[in-house]
Amino acid sequence: MPPSRSLIRSTVEAYLERHPDERSGLDALLTALDCPADPTSRTTLPGHVTCGAILIDDTGRVLHIHHRASGKVLAPGGHTEPGDETLAAAALRELHEEAGIPPHAVSAWPGYASVPLDIDVHDIDASPAKNESAHQHYDLRFPFRLVEREAAITLQAEEVSGWEWRPLDRVTSPTLREKLLKLGSSAAVAEPVNASALIHNDAGQYLLHLRDDVPGIWEPGAWSLLGGGREAQDRSLEETVRRELREEASLDLPDLEPFAVEEARSDDGATISIAIYSGRWNGAPADLTLTEGVMLAWFDPEVLPRLRISPSTVDLVKRHAARAGGSGLAGTPRPPTTQVPAPSVAVLNVIGVHLYLEDTEGRVLLGLRHPDSAYAASMHHFLAGHCERESAVTCLVREAQEEAGLVIDPGDVELAHVVHLVDASGYTPRMGLVFRARSWSGSPEIREPDKCIGWRFWNPEELPEPVVPYTRAAIEGIRAGRLYTEMGWS
Repeated sequence: MPPSRSLIRSTVEAYLERHPDERSGLDALLTALDCPADPTSRTTLPGHVTCGAILIDDTGRVLHIHHRASGKVLAPGGHTEPGDETLAAAALRELHEEAGIPPHAVSAWPGYASVPLDIDVHDIDASPAKNESAHQHYDLRFPFRLVEREAAITLQAEEVSGWEWRPLDRVTSPTLREKLLKLGSSAAVAEPVNASALIHNDAGQYLLHLRDDVPGIWEPGAWSLLGGGREAQDRSLEETVRRELREEASLDLPDLEPFAVEEARSDDGATISIAIYSGRWNGAPADLTLTEGVMLAWFDPEVLPRLRISPSTVDLVKRHAARAGGSGLAGTPRPPTTQVPAPSVAVLNVIGVHLYLEDTEGRVLLGLRHPDSAYAASMHHFLAGHCERESAVTCLVREAQEEAGLVIDPGDVELAHVVHLVDASGYTPRMGLVFRARSWSGSPEIREPDKCIGWRFWNPEELPEPVVPYTRAAIEGIRAGRLYTEMGWS
């Protein structure tokens, strides 16, 4: 699927945080994001979202191409396609298709890996040949720097007639030209835009993060370091990595030291510079609250080649272990050490709320999860969500409104079942609270299409396949009059 409505909305809002004075100028785009039609579809009128690639070489010039149909000289860009997992990936694909520049030959401009430098609303003339009426493009423009000077420009002959590199003061778009002049043209040094933590303990082991095996994330299904991309509020890359550690694992390390800068490739092929910070910690991964990915675990360096892991991460650990006098991959004997025992603390459980909703015929409401959902993809599940800083009933009422447009009075809610489960040893335990709503207003509608693609009431004796196992167990428990179910505990 093309980039989802929620992804586009969050990207636009992140852009407007940097350019709040442009909100009124983007009214048409914001209105389109509130409409039911796909905001990226060519057939959505009076306008739809497109993506552009602003490619800057090491002398500060910007690539422009000559379009045959319009006769205009513009930066590469165009419509999104079903295979584009992000908006920046759509821009990179257009750059490759129109100018022949492969993704690995460029890198995201620091601070703009996921937020555009410019959003422009411009008119597109009618095209009788394509049966298209006049409309508008809401163009999200992402800046990239050329990191392979030898990359050859190969034009898409049927649509492009020529190309040229223009200095910043001759960029065709006035709004883009203004932002580029403020941005500056220095491209000699690829400043990192991501930061990761190389965490080790006194036993010479390294903490690795098993990522979700779903499309659209960095290194899906692989072991990797904790970390992520720099955001607008981060004053430094050390702030970035500390924020990511807190958000992903509730981990706060007293000391972090710069260790290296690595070049890596994202799933769309673009080169990304990552600042690596090293830190020491002697705790137990099971004591951490993991909010992203599958699990955390300690590994001896010599075990790493047997894992599904990036070779660059193995090499990084190897270099760090050698510098620290470690063993394993470095080939240097490690002095005997004793691992510091983890403190005895309570293991935090993730609390989730679930809505058990029956219609007048006793059928139960289930939603079909999106195929790209990080959890339970293409499976049927309760309307559900995780508790934030709120009571469980408040969370349920909020999720019902946000996900399906249902209005529920907290006084009409009662606890129907509890499921305490763990997927496997070492995984974060979860407590699922299933509430019954005795009454409600509204009909279930798709409010978050990137998470759920359909709601339907089902006969509890003829549930669809597949159903999330604990959802089925909860329904069976409610029908049998049981209040509690345990799953996954040995």
